[in-house]
Amino acid sequence: MAHDRYTSPFSARYASTEMQQIFSEQNKFRTWRRLWIALAKAERSLGLAITEEQIAELEAHADDINFEDAERREREVRHDVMSHVYAYGLQCPKAAGIIHLGATSCYVGDNTDLLVMRQGLRVIRRKLLNAMALLADFADKYKSLPCLAYTHLQPAQLTTVGKRATLWLNELWMDYQEIEHRLATLPMLGSKGTTGTQASFLELFAGDHAKVEQLERLIAESFGFERVVPVSGQTYSRKIDYQIASVLSGVAQSAAKFAYDLRLLASFKEMEEPFEKSQIGSSAMPYKRNPMRCERIDALARYVMSDALNPAWTASCQFFERTLDDSANKRIAMAEAFLAVDGILNILVNVCDGLVVYEKVIRQRVMNELPFMATENIMMDAVQRGGNRQELHERLRVHAQAAANHVKAEGGENDLIQRICGDPLFQLSEAEVRGLLQPERYTGRCKEQVEAYLASVIRPILEENRELLGERQELNV
Repeated sequence: MAHDRYTSPFSARYASTEMQQIFSEQNKFRTWRRLWIALAKAERSLGLAITEEQIAELEAHADDINFEDAERREREVRHDVMSHVYAYGLQCPKAAGIIHLGATSCYVGDNTDLLVMRQGLRVIRRKLLNAMALLADFADKYKSLPCLAYTHLQPAQLTTVGKRATLWLNELWMDYQEIEHRLATLPMLGSKGTTGTQASFLELFAGDHAKVEQLERLIAESFGFERVVPVSGQTYSRKIDYQIASVLSGVAQSAAKFAYDLRLLASFKEMEEPFEKSQIGSSAMPYKRNPMRCERIDALARYVMSDALNPAWTASCQFFERTLDDSANKRIAMAEAFLAVDGILNILVNVCDGLVVYEKVIRQRVMNELPFMATENIMMDAVQRGGNRQELHERLRVHAQAAANHVKAEGGENDLIQRICGDPLFQLSEAEVRGLLQPERYTGRCKEQVEAYLASVIRPILEENRELLGERQELNV
């Protein structure tokens, strides 16, 4: 690594080698050459004067890109596509005259962008599934463990640790559905020509519209696309970039929500992300166990959510059939959105693979709040013994406020139970009231909800994709 110039944190710290290779120049320019080969093959099959020898020559040099020749040529002509047409032609002198025949720059540029983003989405999909599998197992394991639930970040009724995990999992499932939709509907640009009219190809095929249409179909099929953009200018609509960036933003949002929740739970000492033996939490405070992995998820997620605005602006600013103010922006915005989400999911899988649950702390915090939550059950029990509901409700309100004040203003223990038991209106002994303070009585259908959700929604997807599961992530830093 060069230490005397800027290095992107995505390459040095966050994104995987796999995702970096997808957005590498090597993959980009090899894809250009695959597109030129597909174009030549389709044109030959439809009757143009292109020989098998020329195609064989193109295929022989599909991967050994002569970057130096292309870079030297680009300094002269200031055009990246024509520089690579030239460089490819140096390696393939017999085929030089038919490379890029009838096409404009966006034939290779835009089709490559779509192919690369499809590759990236497949990686994101796989890593998302692995995070889902880990959370599904976690939810199942802790489906019956009562814990405090919160509304307004204030203790409300109880839930279970596993049920809360299904909330995180369900948002990832929603993202999975969006990725599936994008992959299923992503089109190829095809061979549209300079302004999208296919005029150059119509000229090549002597006015034969059917052959022009067949040309696109052949090229798309060779890359596994079921459809092409139905109409376009020179480029595919940049709304496609926005739609894909929005999906990536959705993954970032879901991961961030999980990470924020886990950071709060770590503050409560209920749950933690993995913490390694030699890991340092603070340079000044040796005792600290900072949730640095979840903090990093939230930091990267913030970047992705902001970055999703870039393709939105770009889509809105394309003049007529195309303009070039998309190029510099989208080179950065789309690649970095994928690299950032790749980094987020690497961390998410790592964290979900080693979540730490402190059951005794959770139980203690539940029991500190449970007397307040049990008041309705206490009231109903007292009513069955002949009490007046309205009178009991008012007395409970007074006792609860007094107990809360004792805890918050005086720093005492929650003495609500003692107050109730000392009130003759309730006719309840402390043993009878304590019998009502079983957390498992207050978690509703949490266990059943978790089981039903995993069985009907998540497990079928995981089973369908079982060959992609079992992935583990070791973080660079």
